[in-house]
Amino acid sequence: MDNNCFERAEILCVGTELLIGDIVNTNAAYLSRRLATLGIGVYRQAVVGDNPARLREDVTAALSRSDLVIMSGGLGPTYDDLTKETVAGVFGREMYMHTPSLARIESYFASTGRTMTENNKKQAMMPQGAVVFPNDYGTAPALALENEEGKVVVMLPGPPRELEPLFREQVEPYLKKRCAAILVSRNLHIVGMGESAVEAALPQELRDSKNPTVAPYCATGEVRLRVTARDADEAHATALCDRMVARLMSLPIGAYVYGINVPAPEHALVAELAARGLSVATAESCTGGLIAKKLTDVAGCSSVVAGGAVTYQTREKTRILGVDPALIEANTVVSAPVAEAMARGALVAFDADVAIATTGYAGPGGGTEESPVGTVFVAIADRHETVCHRFTLGAFRDRSYIREVSSVRAISEALAFLRKNPKNL
Repeated sequence: MDNNCFERAEILCVGTELLIGDIVNTNAAYLSRRLATLGIGVYRQAVVGDNPARLREDVTAALSRSDLVIMSGGLGPTYDDLTKETVAGVFGREMYMHTPSLARIESYFASTGRTMTENNKKQAMMPQGAVVFPNDYGTAPALALENEEGKVVVMLPGPPRELEPLFREQVEPYLKKRCAAILVSRNLHIVGMGESAVEAALPQELRDSKNPTVAPYCATGEVRLRVTARDADEAHATALCDRMVARLMSLPIGAYVYGINVPAPEHALVAELAARGLSVATAESCTGGLIAKKLTDVAGCSSVVAGGAVTYQTREKTRILGVDPALIEANTVVSAPVAEAMARGALVAFDADVAIATTGYAGPGGGTEESPVGTVFVAIADRHETVCHRFTLGAFRDRSYIREVSSVRAISEALAFLRKNPKNL
């Protein structure tokens, strides 16, 4: 191996609770993302229970294939926390008491007024030659161990609230010293086109591009187009990445991009509303408050979210939003005219600048021949204009899926509506 770079990495998460499904393994996804930014390719991920024989077997196998092994879990004080001891055995290292770690653990218990039991000292035991990373978020330190061939095992505590800041603040700088290349990525978030349609819309030279790479990924309600550039110089990698993003945005698919490197459409919508000093209201039927929840999950939303109503019953669409019963009778409750009336009613009810309304059949029951399960109408209104979009999502006939995708599409349509009206409403 080139001692200046890790060419191949594996992630090994330890814990029987992960194997039996008691805990969702979010650590592997987090570590993969962070390693990618360092230009370190992750070739395998695995989970092993709290069994020393199987753990030793998996560590040995991982080291035979990879230059870097990142482990999580098994650093606690109990008898089944055996990660350090097992790795030390694989490396042929003795364990010793790391006094600075012991002092930190003792200080932690003293500061919380709790009695430190004898088994907590186990967390301060380290293999000879280990690099120790103090844990400011818990009691078990993280550590790295390197063998004579330059292969490294990094051991992290299992709880994400400890693992994530420890990795970001201490392990990443340690790894960066060994990495000659860095990856820079941009994520273009697309709503309104499927994964296959996005790929087909890319010119062949972009699909074949090696640096940067361009690849679509499917997520619920959207497609993510990931652009990744690799270079020893971060500024050059960034420039490569940004040039490709500009090229992609100039293509027809650019019209479907609601944001770049944003967590979700609601973050982009809240930011757009805040920048323009506008407020939004929601009127939801089939989405049952999901749109309002997504918006109010965004920090800073209080400056832009005026309010919302879940008018599930037909009478509440009339009582709260002022929808004319005759309009409902003539068009049915799941129709474009009713969705539009709901949006206009929300503008008035909450004195907002923009309103989002949904009505549809989320299933599994309901629906008509003209509007089967999965038919959803989304209306966006301001004081001058109302637009409505019809979506048909019934091929999946999954209630949760229909509601989730409908809420994503509704928020994205509201964002597109605002961007087509660049002046304040």
